[in-house]
This record gives sequence, C-alpha cells and structure tokens, in this order.
Amino acid sequence: MAQGLEVALTDLQSSRNNVRHHTEEITVDHLLVRRGQAFNLTLYFRNRGFQPGLDNIIFVVETGPLPDLALGTRAVFSLARHHSPSPWIAWLETNGATSTEVSLCAPPTAAVGRYLLKIHIDSFQGSVTAYQLGEFILLFNPWCPEDAVYLDSEPQRQEYVMNDYGFIYQGSKNWIRPCPWNYGQFEEKIIDICLKLLDKSLHFQTDPATDCALRGSPIYVSRVVSAMINSNDDNGVLNGNWSENYTDGTNPAEWTGSVAILKQWYAAGCQPVRYGQCWVFAAVMCTVMRCLGIPTRVITNFDSGHDTDGNLIIDEYYDNTGRILGNKKKDTIWNFHVWNECWMARKDLPPGYGGWQVLDATPQEMSNGVYCCGPASVRAIKNGEVDLNYDTPFVFSMVNADCMSWLVQGGKEQKLHQDTSSVGNFISTKSIQSDERDDITENYKYEEGSLQERQVFLKALQKLKAERFHSSRRGADLQPSRPTPLSQDSPRSVHTPSLRPSDVVQVSLKFKLLDPPNMGQDICFVLLALNMSSQFKDLKVNLSAQSLLHDGSPLSPFWQDIAFITLSPKEAKTYPCKISYSQYSQYLSTDKLIRISALGEEKSSPEKILVNKIITLSYPSITINVLGAAVVNQSLSIQVIFSNPLSEQVEDCVLTVEGSGLFKKQQKILLGVLKPQHRASIILETVPFKSGQRQIQANMRSNKFKDIKGYRNVYVDFAL
Repeated sequence: MAQGLEVALTDLQSSRNNVRHHTEEITVDHLLVRRGQAFNLTLYFRNRGFQPGLDNIIFVVETGPLPDLALGTRAVFSLARHHSPSPWIAWLETNGATSTEVSLCAPPTAAVGRYLLKIHIDSFQGSVTAYQLGEFILLFNPWCPEDAVYLDSEPQRQEYVMNDYGFIYQGSKNWIRPCPWNYGQFEEKIIDICLKLLDKSLHFQTDPATDCALRGSPIYVSRVVSAMINSNDDNGVLNGNWSENYTDGTNPAEWTGSVAILKQWYAAGCQPVRYGQCWVFAAVMCTVMRCLGIPTRVITNFDSGHDTDGNLIIDEYYDNTGRILGNKKKDTIWNFHVWNECWMARKDLPPGYGGWQVLDATPQEMSNGVYCCGPASVRAIKNGEVDLNYDTPFVFSMVNADCMSWLVQGGKEQKLHQDTSSVGNFISTKSIQSDERDDITENYKYEEGSLQERQVFLKALQKLKAERFHSSRRGADLQPSRPTPLSQDSPRSVHTPSLRPSDVVQVSLKFKLLDPPNMGQDICFVLLALNMSSQFKDLKVNLSAQSLLHDGSPLSPFWQDIAFITLSPKEAKTYPCKISYSQYSQYLSTDKLIRISALGEEKSSPEKILVNKIITLSYPSITINVLGAAVVNQSLSIQVIFSNPLSEQVEDCVLTVEGSGLFKKQQKILLGVLKPQHRASIILETVPFKSGQRQIQANMRSNKFKDIKGYRNVYVDFAL
C-alpha cells in the first residue's frame, strides 16, 4: 500500500532563480524573484516519488500580517492539471524517483513584498500533510510586458534599474556641475530596509491589510515611498533642513550616497536621519525604487519655481538697492531643484499619459494631507493637463510658471517686469550608459517663446481657474490636494497675464564675469550699460551682492555700490566691479551661490531697470587614481589626491570614500589641518567583491567648505 507523500527537503534554487530574475546583485543566498516570471524549486521526498494521479500538491503564498484571499495577499493554487481560480500558477517541470522540480509564477499584478511559501500534500488515502518551504521576496518586473512598470529597452533597464551609481546635477544654469552619487540599491540589507520603509508608512500603520494589498500598484507604492523619504508626517528616512545650521547632524552637501543614510535610519530604529535637501531626498528615493524594481531616474530642474498659491506666477520682491527680499507668500525660484521620474503605466488616466511620472520626495506642499508629490505624468505637464492626478499643477508651476518682479518702496509695490521664460531651464538627467548629461527640457514643455508654450500655459491657467470655481461651489469641506489655486488674497493673480509686447527698452543693463569664479579668489565683473535711444541718458545704478540658498532664499547683503553712468546716444559703457574674497568668505552659504543685482533708474523717468546674475563659486575636484587592475577578491590600491583651495588654513578636514561593490562600508579618514593651498594624497586599500562597471565617490569637508567632490569609474574583472 502506498504511503502518504512526505517532503524531506526543499531547494528554492536561489542562485539560479536570482540570476534569471536579475536579482543576483542583491544576493544569491535567498530567493528574490520578480512577478510575472516563473521561478523553479525542487521538492525532495522522504519515502517515495510524487505520483500525479495519486498526489495533489497545493501551494499557499502569503504576504503581510493579515493575508487574505479576497485582497490577493493570500493565494492557494494546485499543481494539478485542472484549472485553478488563483492568478498564481504552478506546473510540473521534471519528476524523478524521489524529487520533483516545479515552476511557480506570480501574476504581473501581485503585491510586492516578503512572502511565506507553504504546501499541502493531499495523498490518495485522504491524508493531508503541510509544510513550510521558506520565504521569498517578490519585486516589480520591468522585463515583463504585462507588468505596469515594463520598459521595452534593455539599455534603459540597465540604466534605470540595474545601475547602482550616477550623477545628480547641481549648480546653476550657467554652471552645471555633476555630483557623483552611490545609489547602492543592491548593497547588503538595502532590500530589507526598503521593505521596512513600506511597513513604517502611515498607510500600513493605519490599515496593514489594505496597504499590503495595494502594493501591487506602482502608483500606490511610489506615493508611499515619496512620503516616507521625508519625515514630515512620520518616521521617514530624512529630516529636511535649509537653515544652514547642521551642528546636530550631517550637512546635506557632505553625503555621497544613499546606503549610509538608509543604514543609519534602519540602525537607529527607523528614526529620521539628519539632514537632507532636495537632491538627497531624490537620490534616496531612486535607491528605494530601483531596489523594488521600478525604473527610476533623478532629474534636476534649474531655476525651479515654487508657487505656493497655485496661480502659476512666482512673485519676487526687490528693494531700491536691487536686493532681493523674502516675501510673505513664500514664492521662490530655486536655483535648482531635484526630483525623480519613475516609469509606469497609468490606467487611471486617459490613454497616452503613462511612461515617465514625476515623484518629488522633498517636503514642499501637502498632497491629500501628506507631504508627498506625484506621480504626475510628464506628458500631462507638457500638455497643460493640470487636472490629471497627481499634483500636476504643482509640478507644472516648477517648470513653466511666469516670474513677476516687484519693487517695494515706501510700503508700495511697483511692477518691474514679467518674465515668461525664466522658470524651468536645462532640465537634466544622466544619459543612458554614459557619464554625459542628457537635457530633457523638451519632455516637459514646448520651446520658450513659442506659440504652443503660451497656449499650454493659458490652458493650464484656465483649468486652475475652473477648479477654483468648482471648489468654491462644492464648499469649504471639500479641499483640493494642493492649496486652492488663484487665492483670493492675491487680486492681481486672477488676471490672465498679458501677451502684449513690452514697451521698447531704451537702456539695457547686463553683468559679465571677467574671470572664472573660483573659491578663494576675488570676483571680478563689469556692468554693461547700453543706450539704444537717440537721447542722452543719465543713470543711477544701485548694485548689491548677497548669498543665496539653493532654494532661492536670500541671505543678508554683504556688498553694495552706487554707479552714476552718463550715456550718449547709442553709447555703451562698462562699470568695473570687484568683490574680494575677504568680503564674501564669511557670508557664503554651503551652496556657494552669490546673486549680484543692479537696479537702475533714469533721472528723468520713473521707470526702473532690474538685472541680476547668479554666480556659483567652484572648487578644484578630488582626483582619484586606481593603481593596478581591479579584480574580484584581490587587493586593490586607490590613490586619492586632494587640496586646500583657500589661501588660509582649514581645520577639521575629513575625507569620505565609498563605492558599491568596492567597499563594504563608507571609508572615513580624519585629515586634521590643511595649510593654505596645500596639496596631499593618501593610498587606500580595498578588496572588490563585485565585478562589472563600478564607481568610487569621494568628498572632503572642513570648517571652511563641505563638499569638494571627486569620482572615478572602475571596471572590475572576475578572478581567473
């Protein structure tokens, strides 16, 4: 008489499956698979082989603390030939005397997360035995055409899912600087940290069963992650800080990778890490999303609008010296702002609005009561479809708001000019499988000055006005996801901006730098004044300089001058200016941004002429040399060359070096004091543990500067 079938051992074939599912970079010791793609396992039996006609093997998979068949977080499916109602499927691959290999496949809509795998064996005698086979992690699958995150280009999948390093663009539109970053999405423990992050969200804490069920949607997961990267509503990963006071944490400019941040958050019991700003939020979100399997890239928008009242106008205020003032509306133009794009289908929107979606983890405004932003369709932004979910009006304003300049004098505001093209420039991301910058501005808007661009702007404005009208009709209890557009306390904002050409300008002013603006050196520039009229012009020009934070917040002026310029008809003159290092050094922010402004007026005219220029001071970069061939599991020497660019001694110098697959953890070297203009080098020893293209990132900080950076790409070969 045949005995009941008993399982002696299970081989989840982790190494083989993980290679097929593109997860071997994370681990080969534990099973990590992607939905919509089969994976194999082998069952070894104790007493006899599997007999298909006599034995029925039933698989059970469960995820979350409250697995439920109806919610899809529990599935029961059979190896038997008859049709199973479950979207999970299993089939027989090979059947031996005492072992059976089977294939299992999760549906391409299954919730991602950690699963428990069990089987029940129903033998012909009616005996039922149950076994727990083990755990596995299920991820999104950009290789599966039926998955909502499917990306049909292998080079793009390699860049936006598999690449664990990249560049984040900073500086200004006139000086774009690539900042190297270690995403490290496949480093040890990062997948566990990403899943813990989902479990720490407000949604999971409130309703864990529903939250886990919704994790099959990249739209839902991306909004949860966007909220969890900042800590404004929860114990998210990062505290934001734009105060210039970072004594109780890390200056955001010092970070060179996401791994140290995520591990610090996890090790501290999921308490927020101090501190982050926009590029740090975006970089950490990129790490989490790529780890979960959602194609993601980091985007920088230069001259990025922050429109707080939804009227698509950024108001800037100046005093009579040309100094930019803070304003009660908190409208600002960030010198640069960084967010993410994630690739996904959008079946919740009309056809054609899938693809790249904007997600912004920087806590700027609330969305449905939580500090998160997106996903907002990039195509919807370009077409002015600001009524489509999620947070599209806010993102539209970041790339295409108009800028209105006002002179504040004697308690009154005088309009200086309206600029329709100053917001949203050189929108940048790293190129595919290249270290070059890719300008994707045309993805977000039509060419500035074109008829299409103005038509889209007016279309968006009309939609916001309609939303304001309908919101007021619905009543105050129905609040929009962003602050009400076209707020009533801003009467000028309800009027459509005029498209009439401005009056003929008779005098123009322009700044021109004479030398590259290097940190530690004097800044030399001229003010160019041109009289385009046939009359004499007597000008009084107030000049000023003040430091800016990258979010556009002004600091106190540290330099002022007054120029009196007489211009003959059609004459051009230059007025030389110099700001010495001693004048700006103690006032400079970490962002190294200086805004020079000139406010000119004619003696015989009430008209004012405003011109400004943002200067980004540059440092010499760190040089990294790889001494010899890089081979897995063999010692490698790395030379790091650095210098003090200043003509004064700097103290508390610290060098940090990291690189996924090259260093097990971030290296921190205390350098102490560096003499003026001193150049030095150190040799680091490491043993690469992953093959392929890798990158070393380095940063040096001191009491005078925080972010002298450098990088070096390294190809690591397999050991012979």
